[in-house]
Amino acid sequence: MWRNNIKHQDMKLYLNDQIDNFDWQTGLEALSEQRRQLALRFRYDLGRRTCVAAYLLLCKALREVYGIKEKPVFEYGEHGKPVIVGHPEVHFNLSHCREAVACAVSDRPVGVDIESVRNFSESLLNYTMNHEEADHIRHAERPDIEFIRLWTMKEAVLKRTGEGLHSDLGNVLVPMPEGLVTVVSADLRYVYSICG
Repeated sequence: MWRNNIKHQDMKLYLNDQIDNFDWQTGLEALSEQRRQLALRFRYDLGRRTCVAAYLLLCKALREVYGIKEKPVFEYGEHGKPVIVGHPEVHFNLSHCREAVACAVSDRPVGVDIESVRNFSESLLNYTMNHEEADHIRHAERPDIEFIRLWTMKEAVLKRTGEGLHSDLGNVLVPMPEGLVTVVSADLRYVYSICG
């Protein structure tokens, strides 16, 4: 299912949460050679499926928002953030998890992260969250959802800036960045955040 979930300021988010039914082999035909090679490097079907589905969401977004019909080819920044060759004016970001893939496009830097709701360890909590965030998670009705919500927010912010993960994860949301939207799926399977 292709969905256009968010239009926030100048950001648009495309989401496919029907990954189990996605035929990645048919989708290979619509990929650039660069993306096809990447998809085929994945060892398991899930990796191939999400790689192909995310790229196809980007192609859909580029057609609908920018009128770009050619298959995008990427080059990568210092920390691995992709840029579309020949279209530096288009900002985008891709993310995927077991349940869904997401693609954000904008006229300015944008980051998106989508994660499956799952249990977490105390050591991961202490490494990724500051004291206030960790306390909030521990006292939440659904600590698993609250952890993933804050994690996706941090990743979306870092993906927007192109910094990548760094050792000061506890302070990524201090102060809280503007333009940050977070959504928990209705069936509580995944959470995504978009920042632009």
